[in-house]
Amino acid sequence: MNEQRAGLAYGFAAYGMWGLFPLFWPLLEPAGAGEILAHRMLWSLIVACVILLALRRWSWIPGVLRQPKRMAAIALASTVISINWGIYIWGVNSGYVVETALGYFINPLVSIAFGVVLLRERLRPFQWAAVGIGASAVVVLAIGYGRPPWIALALAFSFGTYSLVKKKVGLDGVESFAAETSVQFLPALAYLLFMGSQGESTFTSEGVGHTLLLASAGAVTAVPLIAFGASAVRLPLSTIGLMQYLAPTFQFLIGLAVFHESMPPERWAGFALVWLALALLTWDALRTAGQGRRQAAALRAQQAAAPAGDTDADAEATASKDALRP
Repeated sequence: MNEQRAGLAYGFAAYGMWGLFPLFWPLLEPAGAGEILAHRMLWSLIVACVILLALRRWSWIPGVLRQPKRMAAIALASTVISINWGIYIWGVNSGYVVETALGYFINPLVSIAFGVVLLRERLRPFQWAAVGIGASAVVVLAIGYGRPPWIALALAFSFGTYSLVKKKVGLDGVESFAAETSVQFLPALAYLLFMGSQGESTFTSEGVGHTLLLASAGAVTAVPLIAFGASAVRLPLSTIGLMQYLAPTFQFLIGLAVFHESMPPERWAGFALVWLALALLTWDALRTAGQGRRQAAALRAQQAAAPAGDTDADAEATASKDALRP
């Protein structure tokens, strides 16, 4: 029970911090999105190195360096998440907070679509229905915005790609964060040095407070990620799946209440369809997980009740196991 409570606390902290990001990035102005992104990359590696040093977790590095394919996957993941970060920072600071929230609402639907198209996964009927409703929502939102919701789609597809690539990387949270930011470090440093040579950097020209805020971008990136890792090892996947909607919900509310973004009826209709699709998806996942637990419990009870050497019971148990396999 204590572990579950700690997991919930860490999870709320992680998603709460992610949900409050729209309040942080505008504080870094007059720095542009490119400069903010570069500082986020640069200082994130420094924070990652401090964490690894404190935990003494260096042993994984030689193994990764001996695997070119794994290093290529890390480089690809780093590139994709950099694109995601850049679009998100630009979207928030350009007044599209609600649309950035939409991107993370539809991300689970994009991940399902990737599973079907790229991994040849089979969908259950309710999952197909959720994807269809999500596609309809994009059409409705395109009408409401007068254009396709490009920011939301770019965020959803880039993060979906990032999640897909990370499966091939196979590193834990802190190690993965350190590996990806090590790829980002040199391009970020080169960009910042170039900006400084052109007199366009704001790092030292806007006061000490501005300098400290830019430097804090690394910690702001790392802390919720660490909290999420601590939550993920303490909570069931189904609980984590439900909590993932907290961050875009906070972002959506901030867009409405703090930044006073307009929400005409067409946009409300589009968001309502997205939420309907997510509700359907969540219900189906919980229902399927419950069925799996009941079948597993029945199988254990059957095995416990069967006498030793009962070949009929053994055969029946084996058949039940086969039924549980995907």
